[in-house]
Amino acid sequence: MSISTGQDLIEKIQAKQARIGIIGLGYVGLPLAIEFAEAGYNVLGIDKDVNKIKMLNEGNSYIADIDSDVVSTLVEQDRLQVTVDFEQISDLDAISICVPTPLRKTRDPDMSYVVDAAEEISEHLKTNTLIILESTTYPGTTAEVVLPIMLRNGHSVGEDIFLAYSPERIDPANKIYGVRNTPKVIGGITKECVNVAKALYGNVVDSIVKVSSTQAAEMVKLLENTFRAVNIGLINEITIMCDKLGIDVWEVIDAAETKPFGYMPFYPGPGLGGHCIPIDPLYLSWKLKSLNFNARFIELADEINTNMPRYVVRKVAESLNEDSKPVRNSNVLVLGVAYKPNVDDIRESPALDIIELLKQQGAHVVYHDPHVPEIQFEKFDMTAVNYDSVVLESVDCVIIVTDHSYYDWSDVLDHAKLVVDTRNATNGLEGMARIVKI
Repeated sequence: MSISTGQDLIEKIQAKQARIGIIGLGYVGLPLAIEFAEAGYNVLGIDKDVNKIKMLNEGNSYIADIDSDVVSTLVEQDRLQVTVDFEQISDLDAISICVPTPLRKTRDPDMSYVVDAAEEISEHLKTNTLIILESTTYPGTTAEVVLPIMLRNGHSVGEDIFLAYSPERIDPANKIYGVRNTPKVIGGITKECVNVAKALYGNVVDSIVKVSSTQAAEMVKLLENTFRAVNIGLINEITIMCDKLGIDVWEVIDAAETKPFGYMPFYPGPGLGGHCIPIDPLYLSWKLKSLNFNARFIELADEINTNMPRYVVRKVAESLNEDSKPVRNSNVLVLGVAYKPNVDDIRESPALDIIELLKQQGAHVVYHDPHVPEIQFEKFDMTAVNYDSVVLESVDCVIIVTDHSYYDWSDVLDHAKLVVDTRNATNGLEGMARIVKI
């Protein structure tokens, strides 16, 4: 009996003779490439960003979670090669697409990066190759967008090429869960596609979760992040309610968290940031609009979360007013502009909106972030100020936006006059500063 091409590819993967390609070497693609290379595969990383390729070839990492020594070793051993040359796709046996899927200003998905990657693959695709889309997207993308491109040159899915979807679950700065110990969800166009993808990821991930289709796998990722976005929207609205009622929302959360069943704590903040939670649910909302369905929870949560920077600025204005100071011409220091603690990623960060809103009201705004020395934003560019007691004492208000472990909050309270704390970072602490929490 002849062996199917799927079985041929599986055996090549299991023997670690398959060459693995990763398209997109950002927060998702680079850790995946490193994991495959460390597992003994020959890995080719492809990215259009010449600066990234130059850094990696020099053995330097631009992602905090990836040590430069690891990159340097893998590059020197020729287990990790990186390039801007898409023609090398013809030498690959398995290809993971890890490119961005942002929203356009019209709030609909920008699929151009996925389409561009798929077209490059299709142009150079050889028989008996596995393609996996990892980029977060709306249900139907793999089957409706990627598959037709892959079939242009007469290939047959499930027979001489294999197409699957496996959502990325990277959590930057998470010291507990990484690529290997985070279960990997996989859905394929056919059963053979799933089997080949499982054979590949099974070498770098401890647990594989198979689902019935690429659409189901795409929906898994959107459920995960919609769950978080909606619950964060709920607690943000509860925060505003508590403010109007004169209740400390953090006290309420702490007490509610003592219930051992039927409750999961979420925490308020200045708004959502990052490449996933503020964006992903809107893919689903957009898709459902084409089916004449209004995703009300998603739209409402987005409205609440998007308006949290305005709420923070209003609290700043009210707090300054209590000190007989208007926002206009006040000196304000923003601590932390990354979207979450201990990372350098400012994508969709609420700090950017807070800074812009304060500037619009005439405040003199400076910022400090140990991970972000410069901000290049569409509405303004800024350079971080030095962080010391002189700066803290010179401003009228300090806003804690991102609670990096770098900061000594007691020191902040000892030198600042007014601190607006959006993260409960000063919980249980005292100092010279007046503390206002959202």
